[in-house]
Amino acid sequence: MALPFHFRMRVVAIAFLAGLFPAAHAELPVVELGLGMHVVRAEVADTVPARMQGLMHRKTLARNAGMVFVFDEDAIHCMWMKNTLVPLSVAFLDRSGEIINIADMQPLSERPHCAARPARFALEMNRGWFAERGIGPGAKVRGLEKLAPR
Repeated sequence: MALPFHFRMRVVAIAFLAGLFPAAHAELPVVELGLGMHVVRAEVADTVPARMQGLMHRKTLARNAGMVFVFDEDAIHCMWMKNTLVPLSVAFLDRSGEIINIADMQPLSERPHCAARPARFALEMNRGWFAERGIGPGAKVRGLEKLAPR
């Protein structure tokens, strides 16, 4: 005998709330950023829930795609890879868009990676993306002026 529909829906809702299924990522706005001659299409994580979700549970990330985190204040922000399946590199940026430091991160790790000095933004890309293009500390990211925390 099949379970009543309302009972099945309660079971599914409880499973999602308990974290048994990965949450689907919400559609985030996308911004085009420039680094030297390279163009990046970055999803914008500019709210607390969007920053907390980040790139968790994604199985892939397009070649020149990433996520830019917009923080409410300049501070020593840290990132980790809990529930994140894709290997990533994170660049911490100051308010002018200058890269402060870049860290390579391991999937599913809770090890924190922090800005070397106060940062306003963080840009996550596939691991090695910055190094493969010769982009390092001191490089400028264009297009950040369009972003502001909500």
